[in-house]
Amino acid sequence: MERPLTQHIRPGEYLTAAEYRKTGGYEGLKKALKMTPKEVQETVKRAGLRGRGGAGFPTGLKWSFVPLGPDAPRPKYLVANGDEMEPGTFKDRLLIEGNPHQLIEGMIISAYAIEAEIGYIFLRWAYKKGAQIIEKALAEAYDAGLLGKNILGSGFNFDLYLHTSAGRYICGEETALLNSLEGKRANPRPKPPFPQTSGLFGKPTIVNNIETLSNVPHILRNGADWYQSISLSEDAGTKLFGVSGKVKNPGLWELPLGITLREVLEEYAGGMRDGLQFKGLLPGGASTDFLTKDHLDIKLDYEGVAEAGSRLGTGTMIVLDDKTCVVGMVRNLEHFFAQESCGWCTPCREGLPWTEKILTSIENGTGKMEDLDILAGMTKTLAPGNTFCPLAPGAMEPLQSALKYFREDFERHIKEKRCPWRS
Repeated sequence: MERPLTQHIRPGEYLTAAEYRKTGGYEGLKKALKMTPKEVQETVKRAGLRGRGGAGFPTGLKWSFVPLGPDAPRPKYLVANGDEMEPGTFKDRLLIEGNPHQLIEGMIISAYAIEAEIGYIFLRWAYKKGAQIIEKALAEAYDAGLLGKNILGSGFNFDLYLHTSAGRYICGEETALLNSLEGKRANPRPKPPFPQTSGLFGKPTIVNNIETLSNVPHILRNGADWYQSISLSEDAGTKLFGVSGKVKNPGLWELPLGITLREVLEEYAGGMRDGLQFKGLLPGGASTDFLTKDHLDIKLDYEGVAEAGSRLGTGTMIVLDDKTCVVGMVRNLEHFFAQESCGWCTPCREGLPWTEKILTSIENGTGKMEDLDILAGMTKTLAPGNTFCPLAPGAMEPLQSALKYFREDFERHIKEKRCPWRS
């Protein structure tokens, strides 16, 4: 089983530029610089790389929306989204701290593909160790002539900077990230215009996830056909899958897309801890719909998880066991989302705190049966298309699926006027 992203990562250490080159690092960049930007885009398109940040949009197609040529607006920007504040998600941190040059090479190649002159790594404020490692790696890359003017004698110029964010969940949304990067309040922007034509400082901009960009060097080095061959699915490549919760072996693994949910939970996460039973999970971070034991044999790829009624999202699972209160779990998630709302639109600003308040009432034993109808109504009021950005619709996904699969737990709280899981 091939694991291109993580095979050289060592616990507690990071690969220096020299060590990364010994593994074949920067060979993909050398190949890319002998191609035209359009040819690099086509290679990534043929490889079938999709965004690993949650949306799963085809990467090469996204790049193709950026205007190319001498008449295109300048400068153009490439931004790596390393905000990673989705609850339950910790995949990009491994890549940042373990192999920063893989990301840097991916960004140089991606910048060349869209003819960008300037790049930013937008990093979550809490990743202080990661920030230190990236700063060292950037200095190594500049010293080696891999960043700056005339990279490897190609005539291509690209400068790359680290930006540490102030820390808000909404910065994971690309236009809110761009506002934050400009020094503004991190509110999402209306679309259109889209960042590919009018992004950072009004210039063409691509925002890609850390894991997405880290795949690019391997595609250029080994080819599009190779990248498709390492998957078990029509969705190409590998994915970082994480599992948290009361399993025997919580962790993070690079596995082929198309592996089954059961394999990840039982073979890699080791199954549930002794005395506990599996009840359900959120497959791609906190803003995805619950899956249950009936879904254990689905394929973990974009279409497979969607057909089961959820989203692959970040690929990091939060497991629910039979001794954990699902009402309390969902209330905790809604509390997070209510706090992280930017307040820009009324449904999100007012609806999420109200949702949390109702769930708190049910959890504390003062809820009413009609509260469940109100909560079900909220999942429709805050559905996609009714809010300015995806934050509130994402917050509704664990709630709507909990009401669907675990309604008896909500009703039991109300009937017994207490949380049955509290001792």
